[in-house]
Amino acid sequence: MRRLLTIIAIVLFATGCQGGDTEPIPAADQPEMYKDLIIGKSVGIVANQTSMVGNEHLVEFLTGQGVSIKVIFTPEHGYRELVADGEHIGDGTDAATGIPLRSLYGIRRKPAPEDLAGLDIVIYDIQDVGARFYTYISTLHYVMEACAENNVRCIVFDRPNPNGFYFDGNIADTAYRSFVGIHPVPVMHGMTVGEYAQMINGEGWLAGGIRCDLTVIKCKNYTHQTLYELPVRPSPNLPNMTAVYLYPSLCFFEGTNVSLGRGTPFPFQVYGSPLLPDTGFSFTPESRAESVKPPLMGIRCYGVDLRGAIEDKLVPSSGINLGWVIDAYNRYPEKDKFFNNYFDVLAAGPILREQIISGMSPDEIRVTWKEGLEKFGRIRAKYLLYE
Repeated sequence: MRRLLTIIAIVLFATGCQGGDTEPIPAADQPEMYKDLIIGKSVGIVANQTSMVGNEHLVEFLTGQGVSIKVIFTPEHGYRELVADGEHIGDGTDAATGIPLRSLYGIRRKPAPEDLAGLDIVIYDIQDVGARFYTYISTLHYVMEACAENNVRCIVFDRPNPNGFYFDGNIADTAYRSFVGIHPVPVMHGMTVGEYAQMINGEGWLAGGIRCDLTVIKCKNYTHQTLYELPVRPSPNLPNMTAVYLYPSLCFFEGTNVSLGRGTPFPFQVYGSPLLPDTGFSFTPESRAESVKPPLMGIRCYGVDLRGAIEDKLVPSSGINLGWVIDAYNRYPEKDKFFNNYFDVLAAGPILREQIISGMSPDEIRVTWKEGLEKFGRIRAKYLLYE
């Protein structure tokens, strides 16, 4: 089945198929589906640089339609400008509209009651890439929780998932819950944000099992076989579709002493280390706007170039490729220094690290995921909005 899905994904990409002859239309681009819900209401919005309606930002579009936006909540990487990974975002004021900005990636991750005071609705509209450790779904969780606790309706403007054609990986151990692993889901959940929001609600994952007054505005012309090319960079270090497709597999290098290309023009498209053997490819991370202090900055790294992964038909794929991190571990001369403390955070527990150290192959590790993925698949099916 995995081989068949991989072939389907590659064929769809090669032929330029986007779920049929009609391009997917995000919810934000369908005002006829939501305008009656928000006109005359006091609105807050969770948005960033991906929150576009055609060539216009959603905030300008809505205010131009007479929608009363009282506050803008900003996630990791900020609102209009892409701030480097991990940097805290402060409160402020949107220079273009004068609307207050409240950071959800600074001193707090969850809207405070005073932030929601007087609001009828909070709109969530952020492009996601379908990975457990992509922090926008954790922001979604806390926004929904705050809305539920303060009797504010939450409306999710759905967007296609560029990795929505598969789900894969170990199920997160909630004993190791973090902002990059907040729910018991696999690394790749294969859901749109709207579907995921329904799952958060339906599975009782909000504090105390509380439920949010949730409405999802669906995409049009989208299915889970759609290969959707993102019109806007979703975060600073995912500059193209090659990086978006490789992200689920290469992100594990964040938990090692191997660089995945931060501080280069091609992050999440290479990996390397000064301690790996020189096989003819190298790169040197430098300080850049999207990664001010990248790992191994200023040090020549030897490794693997995956910039041609689409042309080489390595991606899009229906599964995570553990072969790259395992290969790097096997070739790394100082095994006790390969992993850092962040690996167990990304993997939501120590098991994957222990499996790699023990010498298990990617296929052997994948067998240990089977039962959890089958259970998750049954849960996921209850909340799907698209074929």
